[in-house]
Amino acid sequence: MVVPMSRQFFSAWLLILIVAGTLLVLSPRLEQPSLAEDLASRGFEILEAVQAAITQLAEQVTPTVVTISPLRPQASSRAFPRSRSQTVPGSGSGVLVSPDGYIVTNHHVVGEDAIEAEVRLSDKRRFIARIVGRDQDTDIALLKIESNEDLPWAPFGDSTRLKVGQWVLAVGNPMGLDRTVTLGVVSGIGRDTVNISKYENFIQTDAAINPGNSGGPLFNLHGEIIGINTAIIHMAQGIGFSIPADMVVHVVEQLRTRGHVVRGWLGVGIQSLTPELANKFGVSPGRGVLVNEVFKNDPADAAGILPGDIIVSIEGTSVETPKQLSRLIARFGPGETVHIDVIRNGRRHTLPVVMGEKEERAVTASLPFKTTEVALGIDVQTLTPGLAERFGLNERSGVLVSKVDRGSLAYTEGLQVGDLIKEVNRKEVRSVSEFSEAIQRVKPGDTILLRIVRGSRAFFVVLKTQGAG
Repeated sequence: MVVPMSRQFFSAWLLILIVAGTLLVLSPRLEQPSLAEDLASRGFEILEAVQAAITQLAEQVTPTVVTISPLRPQASSRAFPRSRSQTVPGSGSGVLVSPDGYIVTNHHVVGEDAIEAEVRLSDKRRFIARIVGRDQDTDIALLKIESNEDLPWAPFGDSTRLKVGQWVLAVGNPMGLDRTVTLGVVSGIGRDTVNISKYENFIQTDAAINPGNSGGPLFNLHGEIIGINTAIIHMAQGIGFSIPADMVVHVVEQLRTRGHVVRGWLGVGIQSLTPELANKFGVSPGRGVLVNEVFKNDPADAAGILPGDIIVSIEGTSVETPKQLSRLIARFGPGETVHIDVIRNGRRHTLPVVMGEKEERAVTASLPFKTTEVALGIDVQTLTPGLAERFGLNERSGVLVSKVDRGSLAYTEGLQVGDLIKEVNRKEVRSVSEFSEAIQRVKPGDTILLRIVRGSRAFFVVLKTQGAG
């Protein structure tokens, strides 16, 4: 096991480094040449000591880093009825996280069709690892090798306490260069707009990460794993991303015990709260996530969550984006009771929700389009069973859009023929007459909040009517 260095040790060295740098700057200004030379000499000694500490850390952690080459089944033939798996071109990195041979890497390193992988340790020993489990949604995979003796390994650190500016060490095998060590800092935390996996909360670092580093560890100065390196932005320098340790630990434990990851399911369609939507719902922009659909008989429905509710916190953690909400819900297990705070008609409510189990189903929340102040420009008709079947709507009531005038406000907002209007300004409309009454109450210059169902998805949109003039 890598023995973590004490926090006091590195804090002391950092303070010494600052003092040494100051002395180096001031030494030429000192009137006594001998004193200046002595301070400069001591400053360089301190810098060399700090350098030695970093070197010692690299020497401690590099034995835990492995090279991974995925293997896949080889086609059998009469001559070779049972052939050994063959190596898939390309390789990545991984890190030993227990003395009995568990290895964490990226899902994309092992791929979907590999059944095992060749693992090469720093001492050149080779093992065939079985794939314990993989999770594409977080890009994590867990492997296991068997050895008659304890293997070098590294513990996980607490990534929730990371701060921008902290030093980190990235170790991996870029371009086939074994156990390459790069030093950098944490450039950012909570990055969730990279769009390379479903659940994102990346650590951003400027420690050099290159092809082949995928699956390798990101260490703090105590020799603890605080991230698993997963991606870089091509055509950019100094921008790499690591999966935070707290997410990795949660996934790895389930892969180890179950072979797959089980996640909580709320059963809602959601979208971002834009300034226009926030204004209509009477809340501050960016405060919460808007519920645009509640799936029948799912946990949210049973708990009393409604379309138009704004989810502002989950178990005391503030919610600001749809991705964050999805990530928070996924951390709970089926059957757990989770307290969710919503704002409904300006009032805050806390609802206990018993989580369901997430299944792979396609649920997409449409996002509103940019607006321009022009006429409404739609024709509507009351929904009938025939129209519902024709447009693939699992609804019994509402107002169907039968025509959208090109260039109109509705056209600009993205409304389409076949869209079903369920609400106007938070009031349900079940017929053309109810829709007309709701529209007649709108004054020139007012905004109109519509709840739309399109196929199997729902979303809110704000229309800005033209002012009187």
